[in-house]
Amino acid sequence: MKIVRRLGATPRERGSATGQSCPDIFELSDGSFAVIGREATKELDPELPPDAARADYERIVIITRETLLRAKQDIPDA
Repeated sequence: MKIVRRLGATPRERGSATGQSCPDIFELSDGSFAVIGREATKELDPELPPDAARADYERIVIITRETLLRAKQDIPDA
């Protein structure tokens, strides 16, 4: 599996001075997506609705609203 492309603007384009520690979204070679975000599993796990579940190997991460909105144009419809 490899990163094919970034979705949306680079961290620097979104205002990160260093461009090294900001949320990011990537499309992978298998069609999946990878997200870099702030770890929030412990904080948000108890808040999950009853019909949501998280496996032990999964983590909840937070990305900024701007990150997702700027990636929207790059997210395929199908």
